[in-house]
Order: sequence, then C-alpha cells, then structure tokens
Amino acid sequence: MNRLWWKLLWPYKGEKSQISDKETEQPQNPLFHELDENINTIRSIYTDCYDLILRTFYISGRVRAVLIYIDGMSNIEELDENVLSVLMQESTAEFNDINIFMDMKLSVSDVNEVTTFSDCVHQISSGKPVILINGSNIGFSLGLAKWEKRSIEESKSESVVRGPREAFIETLNVNTSMLRRKIRSPELKMRTIEIGQFTRTNVVVAYMEGIAEKNLIEEVQTRLARIEIDGILESGMVEEMIEDHPYSPFPQVLSTERPDVAASSLLEGRVVILVDGTPFVIIAPTTFFSLLQSNEDYYSRFFIGTVIRWLRYLFLLASLLLPSLYVAVLTFHQEMVPTKLLLNMAASREHIPFPALVEALIMEITFEALREAGIRMPKQVGSAVSIVGALVIGDAAVSAGIVSAPMVLIIALTGIASFTTPRYSAAITIRMLRFPLMLLSGTLGMLGIMLGIIIIIIHLCTIRSFGVPYLSPLAPMKVREMKDVLIRAPWWKLNTRPHFTGAYNKYRQALRQKPDPSGGDAK
Repeated sequence: MNRLWWKLLWPYKGEKSQISDKETEQPQNPLFHELDENINTIRSIYTDCYDLILRTFYISGRVRAVLIYIDGMSNIEELDENVLSVLMQESTAEFNDINIFMDMKLSVSDVNEVTTFSDCVHQISSGKPVILINGSNIGFSLGLAKWEKRSIEESKSESVVRGPREAFIETLNVNTSMLRRKIRSPELKMRTIEIGQFTRTNVVVAYMEGIAEKNLIEEVQTRLARIEIDGILESGMVEEMIEDHPYSPFPQVLSTERPDVAASSLLEGRVVILVDGTPFVIIAPTTFFSLLQSNEDYYSRFFIGTVIRWLRYLFLLASLLLPSLYVAVLTFHQEMVPTKLLLNMAASREHIPFPALVEALIMEITFEALREAGIRMPKQVGSAVSIVGALVIGDAAVSAGIVSAPMVLIIALTGIASFTTPRYSAAITIRMLRFPLMLLSGTLGMLGIMLGIIIIIIHLCTIRSFGVPYLSPLAPMKVREMKDVLIRAPWWKLNTRPHFTGAYNKYRQALRQKPDPSGGDAK
C-alpha cells in the first residue's frame, strides 16, 4: 500500500528511473469525500513520521474537519488564532458552498485549493497546513509555513572594505526579496522550477526582461529542466549539471553570496539562479576575467580599482608560475641568476638531499595541507594552527636540512599571491594547475613552462559558458569592452553592457555622463 501511494505521489521519469513509464502515466489519486478515508490515506503515506500532526475539529460545531501539518514547519500561533479559533466558533452562516464559506471565515492571505493526495503531500512537506473537510473532495492549503532561519549577516567568503555588508541566507524567499530590494522594477522576472525527486527543491531563475537575451534564458531553463536526481542540497550540485565543459578545471559559472554582485550581474544581462537551502547563487554566463573582478573595483575610485586589478593580475601569474620558475632556473638555467645570488642559493642548498623539484613538491603539499586544515578546524584555532604550523614546520624543515630557506620564501610568496584572487573557485583552480607546471619545469625547464602555458591558453580558448567564449572580450577581441578588463574605466565611460550572444540592450546609461569641471550652469 505504501509503495503504491509513493509511486503515485512522486512520479519520476528518466533513463535510470526505477519507476516505469506505465506507472508514471497513472493519474494522481483524487481526494475522497469521506474524511476518514482521507485521514487513513494520509497516515499510510506518512508511516513512521512522528512529526505529522492531524488535528480533528468541527467547523461551526457541525461539520467535521482535520488540520494536517508537520510540527516545526508551520506557524502554530497563526493556526490557533486565525484558523482553529475562527472555524470552531458557533456560526449561523449557511454551509452550502465550501469555497464561499472558507473565504468568509479564514483570515489567511494565502489559501489554495488541493484536489489530490499528491497536492496535499507537496503542500504539507512545504510547511503549509492543509484542511480537509468531511463530505468534500476539495482541501485547502494555508500559507502559514514558518521555520527557523538564519539572520542576514556579512558575507564570510567575500569580505569587503567598501560596499553593502549583507549576504544571502539559506531561505529562498528572503534571498529573492533582497534582490527585489536592490532592483525595484517589475522588469525583474523570477521563474521557479522544482528539482529533485525527494527533496523537490525550489530553484528560481531571475533575469531582467528587455536586458537578458531570450535565447540565454531559454537555455538556462532547458538545462535545469533536464536535471533528474534524487535531491538538490546545494547550488554546487546544480552548477556541475549545467556546465558546458564538466571536465574542465575552470569554473564556468560564477557563484556568490552577495546580493549586490547578483544585482549588478542582472543589470548586465546575465541570469541568476537561486537554490533554496543555500546562500550561494549561480550567475551565468561568466568569463575568465569576471572571476578576477571584485565588487570593490566598482565602489572605489576608478584609478584605485585599476591599480588593484593590475596587482591582482600580477599576483595571479605569480601564484601560477613562481614555484615553476624557481625549479626551472635552479635545475636548467642557472645562468639567468646573478652570480652573488646564485652563490647564496647554492650555499643554502649545500646540504639539501633532494632536487629542487622534489623540494618544491614537499613544501607545496605541506602548505596546501596546512591551509586545508586551517579551513576545516574550528574558527577559534584554525587560523592560529595554520599560521603557527607554517612557521614552525618551515623553520624546522630548514634546520633539518630537508628544504632550503629560498624555497620556503618562494612557497610563502606563492601562498600569499593565491589569496589575492577574489573568487575561491578560480583560486583553487590556479592552485591545482601549479603542480603539473612544476613537473613540466622540473623535466623540461623553461620549455616545459611555455608548453604548459600554451596548453592552458588553448584550453581557455576552446571552452564556453552558455555559449559565451571564456576569454571574451579578449578572444575574440571586443575593443569597446576592454575598458572593464585590463582597466576599470570611470563609471561615466561604462555606458554599454557586455555583449554575450544575440541581440541585447546595448546602453546602460546616458552617453553624456562625464562630470563638468566648470560647474555647468552654476555661477
């Protein structure tokens, strides 16, 4: 019995589904007229669910009914005050039309009809209480869902010096309201879809009508609709299933927990995907250069943002290439080092038993282990353990003659450089690519480094994010959009939106926004 009801309530089609097509084509079972039959069926569906509450009562003292909800997911105070106490009062109202009667009696803003057991289970599982009435095969779901949620706080993963300090939380309706507060226009559209056979997670696709390209919106929705899985617990699961190139180490969508970043992406014509139960939203499409841009670049003066962006690019190269260059120079190209510095480096390595490549791998793996341990440990001790551990282990390794002092300095600089990348997904990709480049430099020298760089660039030129070239606007070259890549032009120069694919709303502001140093008409 339970298995049959489960198949009726949760039809799931797919190549790997265990439910046959014949079973999924069966109609959803409607509610019975008899209240006891409805109660027994609900109890059989929710077998061994101690938190299911069924409260029977009489409407106006005459008609038997039942209120069904899950403990901890509904607003008990509102149920007592605006539902039970109102319906149980003596009344002389005619009980002819159930819809008219419920409209007259219930002081709840969100009331919807349910006609099948599948609808009942969906509403109850969403935290919305359901009322079933004896003699009627129509039930009513009440929008009185309520559960504990985290307060809005500052982002932990995207720290900011200047700008809004609020971040998304795990509750979907709070996140959508934060976007609505940023963009107060009906042109901000939000479409919802349920993903997950068991979790039935709500996923919202947000976009700006008239700005976002229609083919992009349709492509995003198509990819989301193709997902057939038991459950979605975090937006990272959705991210992996909608990527263009799932085997590429580079992230092809941007994830953020900052509402201002999501709002600015919407105004650029991108699509934002919000997943219930996680503070991280997905932004698509994205480019390689978008992953290296921070929201603070646009809140500071333009020349400050430009200098910081150059510094970020410089340290990105250092994070990727510095250990490899050191290994290649020590192993194959000693003539590139000044004589005095070479003598000092040779003296420091006099008692080191390992070649430079093995030395670099030992230190890199140790540093990555310390960094991961600092992240996973409790906050009170995590940072102290990672910093003290690095100092102690580095000093002990030098004293023991396992690694040289210059190698410790190189690895420390590389670690610091990796923290300048604003997006964690991009930073960890660079950290991963550092190891194959070190192996190439230790075997082929500078030739190996150049070979590795060429392979990475070719790969970046071949991947796309929802049809958008990953290195856009550098490859293919779009001169007009370069003013927000290598530099951060003044806001009065950023009058056009990025061009992704197809037709788009080109201008984002008036063409004449440059401040008048003469003061205009002022006298």
